[in-house]
Amino acid sequence: MRKISLYVILILASLSSSAQIKLPRLISDGMVLQRSIPIKLWGWATPNESVKLNFNKAEYTAKANEKGEWQIKLPAQKAGGPYQMVFTASNKIILKDILFGDVWVCSGQSNMELPMSRLSDKYPDVIANANNNQIRQFQVPDEFDFKQERKDFSNGSWVSASPKNVLDFSGVAYFFALEIYKRNHIPIGFINSALGGSPAQDWISESAIKKFPGYYEELQKFKDDNLIKNIEKADQQASINWYKKLNAADEGLINNWKKTDAKGWAEMNIPGYWADGALGFVNGVVWFKKDINVTKDMVGKPAKLMLGRIIDADSVFINGQFAGTTSYQYPPRRYVLPSNLLKEGKNTIVVRVVSNSGKGGFAPDKPYELIVGDETIDLKGAWNYKLGAKMEPTPSQTFVRWKPVGLYNAMISPLTNYAIKGALWYQGEANTNKAEEYKSLMQTLIEDWRSKWNQGNFPFLYVQLPGFMETKTTPTESSWAKLRQQQLDLLTVPNTAMAVAIDLGEWNDIHPLNKQDVGKRLALQAQHLVYGDTKSVNSGPMFKEAKLNKNKITISFNNVGGGLIAKGAKELKYFAVAGADKKYYWANAQIINNKVVVWSKEVQNPVSVRYAWADNPEGANLYNKANLPASPFEAKVGL
Repeated sequence: MRKISLYVILILASLSSSAQIKLPRLISDGMVLQRSIPIKLWGWATPNESVKLNFNKAEYTAKANEKGEWQIKLPAQKAGGPYQMVFTASNKIILKDILFGDVWVCSGQSNMELPMSRLSDKYPDVIANANNNQIRQFQVPDEFDFKQERKDFSNGSWVSASPKNVLDFSGVAYFFALEIYKRNHIPIGFINSALGGSPAQDWISESAIKKFPGYYEELQKFKDDNLIKNIEKADQQASINWYKKLNAADEGLINNWKKTDAKGWAEMNIPGYWADGALGFVNGVVWFKKDINVTKDMVGKPAKLMLGRIIDADSVFINGQFAGTTSYQYPPRRYVLPSNLLKEGKNTIVVRVVSNSGKGGFAPDKPYELIVGDETIDLKGAWNYKLGAKMEPTPSQTFVRWKPVGLYNAMISPLTNYAIKGALWYQGEANTNKAEEYKSLMQTLIEDWRSKWNQGNFPFLYVQLPGFMETKTTPTESSWAKLRQQQLDLLTVPNTAMAVAIDLGEWNDIHPLNKQDVGKRLALQAQHLVYGDTKSVNSGPMFKEAKLNKNKITISFNNVGGGLIAKGAKELKYFAVAGADKKYYWANAQIINNKVVVWSKEVQNPVSVRYAWADNPEGANLYNKANLPASPFEAKVGL
């Protein structure tokens, strides 16, 4: 009898547990809800169960359907808070500290994802003063799913800006939020749903990606769990085997070079790449060593070792002791040293550099120094080096997470019930290998998202790719320039705006650190497009038309912003023209009556013109008087 009673109790407990309402991760303490429009609140419960919401002295009810899904529609609310919400069914959930304001979805690849922690040396004061409970972020977990559109996230919570929390905020999104809040004084919530290296097709739904048969077929292939498992297993094993062979062959590990002197080692100037010197183009591991002198008054003080950017991975030792490591090429090397690591007199820095493929070494134009208290020791110049092991490049890997649709299903689909103000997008680097399709992909993405959110043509603001890679001395073709043109052409999609960032890049870093101006330029566009500020200049010059007069081309622009200028110089730079042979030559360019007149003695019958058409058009200087740069462009005369 006792066993039967216990069984009944367990069954009742199970039924009670299953009847409890559950909320999605987005609907939680500290959330920012979209003001001024009706919104949905939703969740799950037992089929046909009644759910009650008490909010702001009003009561709302809903009934779960046969799948256990329910939703409550809330009428439009003014900006403000904090509020409390109480959800009641067989259980009770109390949500606190809720704000109503503007919610922005921030998506794309690494330059949107890049956190404030990576910018800590550039913006220490901004981080130290990040005390604003009215600015909040929801961090979407980096996951993918090729089989279905998910309805919730595995984790995530709303977090308000503080000196500690802001380190995990998207830099671009945070600077955007700061500007919008400063101008409009309303709470700003942004949803950080971005993943480094991801191409645009990853963020489009299955139904929409059918417009691109190649990507649709690829998606079907990756619905096979066994295929993914085998690929990941093979990639992992190939990597393990490569590093195992490398470490076994590395004379530096075998002979403990981190503690030996550099007698007989060759010299190389740092920064630089060893492929450009006597060692030649070699992959594997190379050891570097440098002696420095530390004075008595520097000992025992806080110290930071800055080693710029190293391609590809590094491990650092000081006086034979491990000081830090970074496993891939992009993060800036900033190693905080224990106070007891440096000693008076000679100290030896050893860096073990692993080159997986391409040119290994130390990226130029980055900081290489040891900072001790208020003193700095310059580490640029001669270092000793020695080859530890020579290897074939690492086997190529299949990045499954970057395959079509997977990120939409896992990182966008769970958002589409959540009302938003608009979207911010910073992406394109991963699509430069097929730049010609980018406008079509992005037009599809925007239409897809607007359809899934069912909020009409909500604002979609995006960043044009900045300058990157080495400059060229002659006009040349560029996949990055082609993609920028696709981004410029995308402005034909209604209710979109583009922040030009051509002058905010770094030639030696695909992750430029100036995210403040990127955020500010996006905010300028939002102020104009979304918040009704029609007086401020929101953009740099945008190509309008080009007309031929004899052998000269006259170019007119939108957004002249009080007048065109040649920033920092008397003459305009980076214009080029071509004739029917499509061969481009540098052109003279002059501002006349807020138009640009372009000509070249090399081209008597020009048919097309380009501006800032290069991977990195350093020195391109067409701006308006609001100090905003012109967008790069290519145009046919008369079009």
